[in-house]
Amino acid sequence: MPEEAPEPRVGWHVLWTRSNFEQAVNDQLRSRDYETFLPRINQWPCRRAQRKGDSTRLAPMFRGYLFLRHRIDKEAWLDISNTPGLVQILGSSWNRLARIPDEEIEAIRRTADSSVPARPYPYLTKGEPVRIVRGPLANAIGLLVLTDFSRGYFVVSVHLLRRSVAVKVDCADVVPA
Repeated sequence: MPEEAPEPRVGWHVLWTRSNFEQAVNDQLRSRDYETFLPRINQWPCRRAQRKGDSTRLAPMFRGYLFLRHRIDKEAWLDISNTPGLVQILGSSWNRLARIPDEEIEAIRRTADSSVPARPYPYLTKGEPVRIVRGPLANAIGLLVLTDFSRGYFVVSVHLLRRSVAVKVDCADVVPA
């Protein structure tokens, strides 16, 4: 007897888009009633010549990616996959799609909602997980990278993408997770 594909569950999936097509893909999927999440951050300019004071710009947190929460069966997979600007839904096949844990999405959402300037950061696999106890990032879980005794970077990672984003924090607001 052939093995049946497991019943799809509602979960967060990662959509890989063409360069600078995150917003276009997001808008198209939302117009078709899909729940999407395109996190944006206030980002420092990369070039020193562009840095003037505390100037930041709103940019996608993870360039080339956005998140979709849906129960994806074969029909939904085909509908989503035919979105102009979408490269693919991450996973090995339509019935074996990669998922992002809700805790990672919540940490990303808190970071995006905080409006604290952030920047892309190298993906980290080692380090002690920490939880922010005060301020706009309260209860977010991530990694802490110290820059001196009082300041550090709070790093939120999406393990599936092997990408991270860093936010400056006061080390007094951080406790082990």
